[in-house]
This record gives sequence, C-alpha cells and structure tokens, in this order.
Amino acid sequence: MSDLGCTAPVLFGPTRAKGSSSPQLRKALVNDPAGQGRRTTVLATRLCFSMVAMLVDCGTILAAITASDFGYNLFKNGNMGLNMANMQFGLFGAILFVVANLARQGYSVSDYLDLSGHAQRTFSQWNVTFLAAATFGFLAKEIEDSSRGTFLIFYFSGLFALYLGRAALVHLMKRNATADSALAARVVLVGLRKDIDDFVRLQTPERQGMIVVAERVLGERGRATAGWLNETTEIARRLMPDDVIICVPWERTDLVDAFMTALMRVPASIHLHLDPDSPLNRFGGAHIGTNGAISSFKLRGAAVGGFGLVLKRLSDIVLASIALVLLAPVLLMIAVAIRLDSPGPVLFLQRRHGFNKRPFRIFKFRSMSVGEDGPVVTQATSNDPRITRVGRFLRRYNLDELPQLINVLKGEMSLVGPRPHALAHDEVFSQDIALYARRHNVKPGITGWAQVNGFRGETNTPDKIAQRVHYDLYYVDHWSFVFDVWTLFLTLFSRKAYLNAG
Repeated sequence: MSDLGCTAPVLFGPTRAKGSSSPQLRKALVNDPAGQGRRTTVLATRLCFSMVAMLVDCGTILAAITASDFGYNLFKNGNMGLNMANMQFGLFGAILFVVANLARQGYSVSDYLDLSGHAQRTFSQWNVTFLAAATFGFLAKEIEDSSRGTFLIFYFSGLFALYLGRAALVHLMKRNATADSALAARVVLVGLRKDIDDFVRLQTPERQGMIVVAERVLGERGRATAGWLNETTEIARRLMPDDVIICVPWERTDLVDAFMTALMRVPASIHLHLDPDSPLNRFGGAHIGTNGAISSFKLRGAAVGGFGLVLKRLSDIVLASIALVLLAPVLLMIAVAIRLDSPGPVLFLQRRHGFNKRPFRIFKFRSMSVGEDGPVVTQATSNDPRITRVGRFLRRYNLDELPQLINVLKGEMSLVGPRPHALAHDEVFSQDIALYARRHNVKPGITGWAQVNGFRGETNTPDKIAQRVHYDLYYVDHWSFVFDVWTLFLTLFSRKAYLNAG
C-alpha cells in the first residue's frame, strides 16, 4: 500500500481505495477538471441549501402570522379579512429572525445534520425576535390596530411552525447528506495507517455526512520529512476540503507539532482526533485558555457564575412563591387524599445531596406505603405494590414533587437542575459512572433536562443511569436562563416528561 491510500478515480467518491502512487495522485489533482467542478458544485449546493433554510424560516413565520390573523378574525369577528398591521409585524419579525440567524452563521449545512439543539435555539431566537419586533412596532406606532389575540396566537404558532420547518429540513438532510452527496463535508485524513483505519471504523464518517476525499498515510518509519509535509499540504490545498483530520497518537508530539505546523497553511478546519479511550473525551467543549501569562488546556469553567447565579436564584424565588400561592388549593386536596387513602404522614422526607454535595432533606408527597432513608433504598418499579392508589396518580403527573417548591425557597434546590438521588444510590452511581459527581456542581432541580427527555423513574440498568447522567451533565455545561425556561416549558407540555412514571 502506498502512503496515499487512494487512487485518482475515487478521490471524490464515497469509498477508499488502495494501490496508487504519489506521482499519479499529484497528476490527477492537476489534470482532473471534474474534481474542481465537483468543488464548485458543492459550494453552489450548500449556498442553495442555506438560501432554502432562510426561506423556510421566513415562510413559516409569514404562514404563522397569516393563519393566526385569519383564524382569530374568523373566530372573533366572523370575517375572513387580514389586518395589514399584523402582516407587517409578521414580515418584520421574519426579517429580524433570519438576519439574527445569519449573524450567528446558523444556516450552514452542519447545523442541520442533527435536530438536537434546534428546539432550544429556536425558542431563544424567537423570544428575542418577537420582543424586538413588538418593541419596534410599538415605538413606530405600526401595531396600534393589531389585536392582542392575534399576537398571542402568533407567538405560539410561530414557534411551532419554525421548529416544524427545521425538523423537516433536518429530515431532508439526513436523507441526502450521504457520502456521495454534494452536501457532505469533504474530509482529508492525515496520519498513521492504524489510527486512520481506527477513525474510519469507529467514527463511520459516511454516516455523519462526511466524504473522505483522500488519506495521506505516513510511511512505516513514522517520520514526517519536510518533503512529505509539503506534498501533503499541496494535496490538501488542491482538494480544497472542509476539514483536515490528523489521526496520530497524542503522545507523538513530534508528529502532532509537524502536522499542525504544516497543515495550518491549508484553508480548512484542522482537527486533532481524540482516541475514543482518551480521558479528554469526557470534556466536550474544552479549549485552550489563558490566565494572565499562563496558558492551559481548560477542561471546564464554572457551571453558573456571576450574574447567572443571581438571575437563577431570583427566578427560583419568584416562580416558586407564585406557584405555592396558586397551587395552595391543589396541595391541600392532595394532602387530604393521601391521608384518606393510606395510613402514614402526608409528606415524605429523604436525605439527598445538593450543591457541592451538601446533604439536605427533600420534601415529597408520600406516594408509597414505606419511607426508606437508610443505607439501602429500593427504587420504585413499574407496578410496584408499595405505591398507593393516590401515589400512582401523583407520580404519573409529577405532582408528588410539588412540595419541593419549599426546598427551592430554602435555597436547597432550584426549579431546574439534575434530579437528586437518594444517598445510597449516589454512592453506587458515583463509583460506577465517571464524572457522576459533576452533577453536584449545580443545585439539584425539581425537573431536569434528563427528565424532559424521557429519562425519569427507575434506573435499573447501567445504560439508563448513564443516559440520565449524560443529559444532566449536558445541562451543567450548557446552562442558560433560556435553557431553564425551555426545560420548564417541556416539563409541562412534553410527552417525554411523563414517561416511565413509577
């Protein structure tokens, strides 16, 4: 096998081939007009996709305001007319949303390879856009004739329409961003034979919207000469990839330094691939940071700090207080139902770990005939005979968690955060799962990102607890006020939030 690892005819194809020499490849790079033509096609196709994505966002917003205004007028006034002030407001909102998304480069192909993250981003951007459009319309006196009913319907229908349109585009991308598609990211792999093969085998780039246009494999001796590096750089330049991925062991600092120095001259994103077993894989989002004159590889910063802490605490106090006042009749009825249904106290108190692993006692409505709080705590299971009749109803709709609003006011919990586990379970999980204890870097919550994604209830398998911890740590590392609002919204209205009830 040569050091290039692919032949000229398949440089731009979805598969890898063997048996080509370096001079042959260089000749193909110079004389193959189809290669340059494909690159032009790729750029044109991606530009078209970005324009389609912009039109979808704009079109869904305009459709939402049209449907909202038409429906409201038909229901309220019995006519089928449209209010031009409302239409102008919708058009201005659509332009604002698209421009804001363009500013953050949110219409690239890579943003539509996966649906995860779109809900939160759409929710955040739509809130800002709607508020900005309403403020401008009010100051410009353009929405004086608009109806509050249409505005309210438009807010929710616009949010739903945007997410639906993006979900459709993601589905379209997953069907078409295959390895032989112009939408696929073009990748050049550079490194040692074993590491490149491991990357292709483990990462399956063709399933992630990537096409490997070439592999540049270092010879058996593992030495990167100046001539080999210059040739590699020239090949990468002519192939014009989106990404160059360096596949060598990190302990080979000589190769890492040589490859990075040479390939930084290529107008593409340069990546240093991590071995799947590397401990650094635990720290997504790690980056090079500085503290004065000290440079370091910063694994993690504070989860919530400064202004965020104040904002989160204030919102917890205000919302928990309002909820307790409004839900007081419901809380009273639940308490009476528990006392009439089975003997025992209304509230169940159990020790849990809070922020920085500080112990506290959590409040819950008693939903079982037992109250375990010792070194051994048996998790509730589906159809558990220990669950009372009233308790089953409470757990089904998360009502047994309502007394934790008191924990929120006391500062022991937050409305949103990783759900706290019994101390006995904490000890077991922390030994079995790496970074489990990082859940305690923020206050535990009444609801959490894991729960609204369906990971609620019994954790009787390693995979279930691992998935829950994965979502909990995502929340810890990506906290924002909008993230909290979105999680609360999903807690009330998402079907997943009610799955796996005990």
